[in-house]
Amino acid sequence: MSLSNYDLHERLDRLSNVSADRDILVSLAVPPGDSIGEARQPVETDYAEATQLDEQSSPQPLVDALEAIRDRLDEYDETPDNGLLVYAGEPDGDLLTATFDDPPVEIQESIYAHANEFDLSPLESVTEPSATYGLLVVERGGAALGRLDDEGVEEIDVFDSDVPDKSGAGGQSAERFERDREHREREFFDDVAERTTVTFLEDDEIDGLLLGGTTGTIERFREETDLDHRLEDLVAGEFAVEYATKQGLERLAESGQEAIDERDREAVSEALAEFLDDVGSDAVAYGSADVDDALEYEAVDTLLLSTTLEGTTIQELGERAEEQGGEALVVPDDFPNGDRFADVFDGIGAILRFPIE
Repeated sequence: MSLSNYDLHERLDRLSNVSADRDILVSLAVPPGDSIGEARQPVETDYAEATQLDEQSSPQPLVDALEAIRDRLDEYDETPDNGLLVYAGEPDGDLLTATFDDPPVEIQESIYAHANEFDLSPLESVTEPSATYGLLVVERGGAALGRLDDEGVEEIDVFDSDVPDKSGAGGQSAERFERDREHREREFFDDVAERTTVTFLEDDEIDGLLLGGTTGTIERFREETDLDHRLEDLVAGEFAVEYATKQGLERLAESGQEAIDERDREAVSEALAEFLDDVGSDAVAYGSADVDDALEYEAVDTLLLSTTLEGTTIQELGERAEEQGGEALVVPDDFPNGDRFADVFDGIGAILRFPIE
C-alpha cells in the first residue's frame, strides 16, 4: 500500500470505529462544485444556536465539534479539486478531528450531519486494497487466474486440467499410469505458468502475486515449473485454497490481504522498536527540525510518521524519504507505543544511515 493510502486507510479505520451515545459527531462533505461559503452557512447557524442554549439542550461536545469544523473551514478560500471532507467530535471527552482535502475520489454530494457515527459514505469506494495483486489458484483439477484491486476480485480465467486421479491398481500398469499422470501434471503446470506470465507480465501490471491451492499442489507447482523470475519476485505468499473457481479466488484474496496487513504491521512494529531502543544515540533523529536536517543530508534509512499528523505532512515527508532511497512507515496511534511515539517525539522519527551533526 502506498504511503498516502496507508494513512488514508488507517484514518478511515479509526473514524469508522468511533461512536457516541448522542448525535454529537459532525460530518461535512463539500463537492468541488460547492463553495466553502455555502458549506459554512449551516455550520454557523447551528453553532450560533448551540452557543445560546444550555448544556442540556445543546451538549458541549457538539459545540466543540462545530467550532472545530468552523476553524478547519477558515483554512480554505476555495474548495479543493476533488472536494473537502471534515469530521469532528468528542466521543469520549477528547476532541477528534480529521480533514481530507485531497480525497482519492471526487466527492459527489453535499453532506452535513450530526449523528452518533461519522458519515464515511463519500470514501466507501476506497476502503478496499489500493495495490493490485495477481491471484493464482492451482489444484489438481484445474487453475484460476484473477486480480484483486480497488474494485474487488475479478475473475480472469478458469481452466480445467486433464490430470487423472491416482490409480488404485498395482503392477507395471500402475507404474505406467503414474508416469503418464506425472507427465500430464508437468504439462498442466507449464501451461498454467505460461498463462500466468502472459496475464500478469504482458497484459497487465501487478504489485504482487498471491498463490493458492490444495495441500501440496501449489508447492509442486513451484518446484516443478520454471515460473518467470519476475513473477517469483512478486510472490507475496502461499495460502490453502480448495477450489479453482471465483469462490476460490475470493478466498485467496481474503487470506492474502490479511497476511499482507499483518506483515505490514510487523514491519512497523520492528522499526518502531529499533527506533525507541536507539533514542539518545546518533543512530536516530526525531522531531520536525532534526528529521528535516536528516532528510536534507539524505541520511534517512527509515522514516516513521504517526497517523496523528496531517495527511499532507505524511505524504510530503514520506515522499522525500523515498526519493532518496529510504523507507517510510506510518505508525498508527493505537499501535503498541504508537501513542508514546506521537506524544513524546511529535510523531516524527528517523532511523539513520549515518550520524549527522
